[in-house]
Amino acid sequence: MFSSLNSRILIAAIAGILLGLALSAGGPSALWHAPVLYALSLAGSVFIGLLKLILVPLIFCSIVVGVAQLQAHHSIHRVWKVTALCCLTTTTLAVTLGILCAHWFDPGKGLNIQLFHGAMAGYTPAHSFSGTEFIQQFINGLLVNPFKAMAENNILAIVLFALLVGAGLVSGKKRFNQLHTFMEQAFQLVMVLVGWIMQLAPMGIFALLAKLVATENLDILGSLATFAVVVTGSTLFHGLIVLPALLWIFGKMSPLTFFRGARPALITAFATSSSSATLPVSLRCTEDNLGVHPSIAGFVVPIGSQMNMDGTALYEAAAALFIANLVGMDLTIGQQVIVCLTAMLASLGAPGIPSAGMVTMIMVLQSVGLPAEAVAILLPIDRLLDTVRTVVNVQGDLMISVVVERFVGAPEKGAEGAESTIV
Repeated sequence: MFSSLNSRILIAAIAGILLGLALSAGGPSALWHAPVLYALSLAGSVFIGLLKLILVPLIFCSIVVGVAQLQAHHSIHRVWKVTALCCLTTTTLAVTLGILCAHWFDPGKGLNIQLFHGAMAGYTPAHSFSGTEFIQQFINGLLVNPFKAMAENNILAIVLFALLVGAGLVSGKKRFNQLHTFMEQAFQLVMVLVGWIMQLAPMGIFALLAKLVATENLDILGSLATFAVVVTGSTLFHGLIVLPALLWIFGKMSPLTFFRGARPALITAFATSSSSATLPVSLRCTEDNLGVHPSIAGFVVPIGSQMNMDGTALYEAAAALFIANLVGMDLTIGQQVIVCLTAMLASLGAPGIPSAGMVTMIMVLQSVGLPAEAVAILLPIDRLLDTVRTVVNVQGDLMISVVVERFVGAPEKGAEGAESTIV
């Protein structure tokens, strides 16, 4: 009954909260209070350290492989160009919506969680830059030695280098087949390591939540509920209003027609919280129910399941502002721009598996100096929010395939060389 990772995480979260309440009730004077807190701190540090350890390899390999996948589709230039433009547009709108809703409702404002003060001790608040100064600083932060960037966890510089390497693999075509194969195998190896680390997630969540509840004001639970409502509401708004409007304007398809055709895929996405697991159903719905040509659906939907994750990008952008409120850090406009860009890029590198955003969430937090340990606050609600954002992720892939076919045009049935017809 409790064999799945999600079940064990839920049980660990509940047990951690209960232990934290017991520690809080006993008070610091209890003989067992200090040793238990030390053990919890040690276990939590191990889990967070492992997530930090795997972050850079995961980002680099996943983005390189994701971009290099275009090499297999180099003959359908117009399809991938329109797909890339659609993905960029919808993800930008999702991130902007997440930031605006987080600002509007301001969950977590004024709590200033003491637990993370140690992690923030070395952080120097950014001073206000003028527009030209910010652009200069931003460029200087991007264009650095990639090995230095990896050593210093300069996330945006790592992402830029990964994008360039992926583009190089695409442009080199067959010359870099061996390197392409190596990167794919490296990504598969990293995913094995991620799987091992995730098996320790129940222990880490138990320890982090127990320490959090034992040492902090329980008002944080109310703020967490507010944040969950804000993120769920904004994600549903994006899925029910923004994406259908774009589909109606650019795809010339009725939202009702779309939802009827996409229903099996959306239900599967909700049940599995995995865009990768939903992929076969998504392809069938796109081709059979929405009438998209297989040559277009076969490219757009698989690529979108890895590189177009509106719900994930929205969640991570809003979560970064929520965490900033909890630690008492005011993000400048420049830092919020970095959060938006990093959230978009993090969604590009997020594997299509349940709760994979836990790893890439650290990428977003660290891009502006927020503590990685703060993911502990989000974990109790992550599984619930993951179901909703995965539905929107899959919805975006199906919607884009409809729009791409309208702008590119489907090949004529029976014509030889479907790709050449599309180009």
